[in-house]
Amino acid sequence: MSVLAEAEARQAAPAKVNLFLHVTGRRADGYHLLDSLVVFAGAADAVGASAGAGLALTVQGPEAGALAAEPDNLVLRAARALAAAAGIEAHAALVLDKALPVASGIGGGSADAAAALRALNALWGVGWSEARLAELALPLGADIPACIASRPCRMGGVGEVLAPAPMLPPFGILLANPRVALATPAVFRARGGGFSRPASLPGGWADAAALARDLAALGNDLEAPAMRLCPPVTEVLAALRGLPGCLLARMSGSGATCFAIFATPGAAQQGAAALPGGWWRWGGGLHEAGG
Repeated sequence: MSVLAEAEARQAAPAKVNLFLHVTGRRADGYHLLDSLVVFAGAADAVGASAGAGLALTVQGPEAGALAAEPDNLVLRAARALAAAAGIEAHAALVLDKALPVASGIGGGSADAAAALRALNALWGVGWSEARLAELALPLGADIPACIASRPCRMGGVGEVLAPAPMLPPFGILLANPRVALATPAVFRARGGGFSRPASLPGGWADAAALARDLAALGNDLEAPAMRLCPPVTEVLAALRGLPGCLLARMSGSGATCFAIFATPGAAQQGAAALPGGWWRWGGGLHEAGG
């Protein structure tokens, strides 16, 4: 039996996908300003929380090995931050079921921290709102506020300025990673040139093809530097664009995970099955918040 089967609180930590990502400026403290349309895929880690004498974390699952040498997981830092802010003792047995690749541009660590905050918010009876949890989470990581709600959103600032996304049509999404970790700071350092303008988006799209057409006019400003640091990104993008039914392929976040948009989740699943077996790959639909 999985350890998570006995958890009193369990939260999904879905993959965060940047459908486009523009770097629009840089603050005096060195943090970059972004403009992005973010969605969350059905691919997800999971965090379980149950009563414990102290604060402990067990990491399991197919991608757990990549975190074995990590001395202080972001999940634990989030747990301690919530306990300190709520004025309670940090007592819980946490289990992270790791299914998403590490350092892959889909917000895995941020999603895990957000899921831990939601699980402990329930387990400890703190009762904080999403907005208050997001405020607490921002110092831990700029992606965590968006991951608290795990709903499609327009992301600005360094990641903390969140607005509702345009109305999205049903579509399928395929994620693929060549199993090469990319450190976000290194990708930003490798970026050259100036800054991009924020995107102009419509109020919504009638179907997946219309969404893909508009997104094709935008881009990911981190894609080119990531490809220089990690040439396999180029291979992944070429493979995705060659799949039948692919409407758009692009890198997510700072990479190396890339995504492809399809008309249906089923088409995305078929596409994932056709990719090389050595890559991490997943195909399906979007995460259903609250599910």
